[in-house]
Amino acid sequence: MNNRQLTINNQQQELLEIAHTYLQQEIAPEANQIDRQPDQLQAALQGLGKRNLLALKVPENLGGAGLNEIEYRHLQIAIARASGALAFLQTQHQSAGSFLVASENQFLKQQYLSQMGNGEILIGVGFSQLRRRGKPMMQAKEVEGGYLLNGEVPWITGFDFFDRFIIGAALPDGRELYGLLPLQTQTQESSGKISLSQPIELIAMTATNTVSAKIEGWFLPTQQVVAIKAAGSIHEGSKKNILHHGFFAMGCAYAALDLIEQIYHKKQLAFIEQSWQQLHQELTHCHQKTFNAIAQPHSSYPEKLQLRAWAINLVGRCSQAAIIAASGAANDFNNSAGRIYREALLFSVSGQTTDVMAASLKQLL
Repeated sequence: MNNRQLTINNQQQELLEIAHTYLQQEIAPEANQIDRQPDQLQAALQGLGKRNLLALKVPENLGGAGLNEIEYRHLQIAIARASGALAFLQTQHQSAGSFLVASENQFLKQQYLSQMGNGEILIGVGFSQLRRRGKPMMQAKEVEGGYLLNGEVPWITGFDFFDRFIIGAALPDGRELYGLLPLQTQTQESSGKISLSQPIELIAMTATNTVSAKIEGWFLPTQQVVAIKAAGSIHEGSKKNILHHGFFAMGCAYAALDLIEQIYHKKQLAFIEQSWQQLHQELTHCHQKTFNAIAQPHSSYPEKLQLRAWAINLVGRCSQAAIIAASGAANDFNNSAGRIYREALLFSVSGQTTDVMAASLKQLL
């Protein structure tokens, strides 16, 4: 990664300062409510939009903040540290923005990108089903003027937050089709249909309104196609981006340590402070090694995989330590220790591949 990619301008530095102030002063104190109440999460997301924080990696000339990879990942940690639900929701939109930046569809880029940073347009994603082996859950067939889509999308986060989402479907030859669909139950004049489920009852971040979708004969016009990629591209992308979900785990681990520190100041028990110090030291080490791996273009996949598994292991231990330090109060549904622990469970499996599963389990043995 060259020096140009690691530098930021004054405007970007100011944006980062605005972001950290917002997260620390307005989001973190309300994290328990944001976790469970969609209206509170909506307000938090709108707050990011008002501060132009919703297209962080979109280049400045396309309407985004144009952050480099290092600063972007630091900010993702900070968001997860303040609120797991907000981190989980906004990353769907940030991913959609990156997808559109890479698209060759100039019509879509011009129509959406300039309005994504401030939240005037909000877009989710729904293509995790392409990671599943066997018969494709979502299939696409080319027809005159576009494609017919049929199948199921098991996981779309952001119903009632996002206007539309990028769907992933498999073509008969195995290539991957990505296109924009409305995120609502809808029937076309041609009888194509999108049917959304009720929000899934997740163990954490229920306010994010994660749903599943059944797609029946939906016509996707060519101008709404974001990309067509080679077969297996999503698996290659998962390997290339193996570290990405680990940053949310690290942010959640920091949140747990923040809580442990607060508990120590209240209880004044030396062993709580000692536990905090040891866990904080290890988390700092993991943090540093992970960012070194980003900065070094020749870092190996096995090395990055172990760093991802380490972050998952740490968030589990830090969040459990917060539960134990909180004592019986952790059983109160409104206690932050329980929320952070539940967030840790979700971040432990977010974006999971079989390699990540194996590496994560190995660290427990």
